[in-house]
Amino acid sequence: MRTPVLYLDTSVLGGYFDEEWMQPTRELWRQMEDGLWRFVTSLLTADELVPAPSNVRDLFDTTFDPAGVLDLTDDMDRLASAYVAHGVVSTRYENDARHVAASTLARTDFLVSWNFRHMVNVQRETAFNGVNLLMGLPAIRIVNPLEIIYGNQNV
Repeated sequence: MRTPVLYLDTSVLGGYFDEEWMQPTRELWRQMEDGLWRFVTSLLTADELVPAPSNVRDLFDTTFDPAGVLDLTDDMDRLASAYVAHGVVSTRYENDARHVAASTLARTDFLVSWNFRHMVNVQRETAFNGVNLLMGLPAIRIVNPLEIIYGNQNV
């Protein structure tokens, strides 16, 4: 069986050390280490982590090998611009649109984020997918770590 691929945005790496999000974020890593998931991200995440604390940057370096870090492409920029043009997010949050574009174009199984305002909510997901449909691209599932980890725990 194929291992599902999760695109992690910057908020998930920060959540690994944040008291509020630490437990479910670390459980997500544990499940990845157990082989339930394969993590990918993009160079955008690396760029956004430049001002982050060293422990977060170190987590990035130990989690992602070069094959797991997607290059930024013109196609990603065009798709992110389409999200902005259609009012899914404003230009102020274009990096959030770039994360969605990267995950969409890489055809990952899920984009995982703690960003509820601009990504992880049904209205935004529907809007991102509306643009994807217009552009002949697959739908994207945007979830938070809790939605991923609880599906793999015995109840």
